[in-house]
Amino acid sequence: MQIGELARRTGTEIDTVRYYEKSGLMPVPPRQGNGYRAYGERHVECLAFIRHCRALDIPLNDIKRLLDFVAHPETNCGDINRLIDDQLARVRKRLNSLRALEKQLKTLRARCTDNLTAGECGILHELVEASHDERHS
Repeated sequence: MQIGELARRTGTEIDTVRYYEKSGLMPVPPRQGNGYRAYGERHVECLAFIRHCRALDIPLNDIKRLLDFVAHPETNCGDINRLIDDQLARVRKRLNSLRALEKQLKTLRARCTDNLTAGECGILHELVEASHDERHS
């Protein structure tokens, strides 16, 4: 199959497929006589694996490591566990940041409960004041 079909079958943009190839995440496909790349089921499986890992927000370097483990199933999985533990720690840190952001937005939203004019809006006044504070610090 050609790159367009691979992209359609996996729900991936063609440029993303090319990027994964260039970065060494996907095996280089053989070329047909006309110079087009010839992708096979192996590429579909690899790209589906990469996409699933990306949906878990796993960084590309870690995906490359996971693909090495897929290629060498006899390897001890302790490093895989550590990799996922590290990803879980990153996600937890981001969740804490998002909770702090949510708290800030709730506080900001409480600054204006009525439908006032923009000139009277407590939210807008708070945002303008905060931007001035940041500019001067």
